Amino acid sequence: MFKKLFGPSEPKEEKILPWIALNSIKQLSAVEERSKTKTQLIFKHSTRCGISRMVMNQFVAAYDLDLNADLYYLDLLSYRDVSNEVGYKFQVMHESPQLLVIKNGVVVAHASHGAINAMDLVKYI
Repeated sequence: MFKKLFGPSEPKEEKILPWIALNSIKQLSAVEERSKTKTQLIFKHSTRCGISRMVMNQFVAAYDLDLNADLYYLDLLSYRDVSNEVGYKFQVMHESPQLLVIKNGVVVAHASHGAINAMDLVKYI
């Protein structure tokens, strides 16, 4: 009985997303330009926040690898200046965690916390 409950389990294969590190303000112009031909997603994550980690894990587990979008990861604690510029450039108030969907140079949708995983990203592609 205890082996069934606590015994070794099959190791889960870790899902790796096609993250693009967002660590420079200069990259934001490229994100804006690319959004004219392909949806751009920016996931802002606080590496010290348990809620942010939980939301990110859920996002990773649910993310459709066939989604035709570029997916950026922003460690907002390490790159606070980039995080601030994202807010200014795309006119979205900072929250963490936060997901921005960018098309044609503007944010067409954004969500924070648990609402991130409720977003139907397919409708923005």
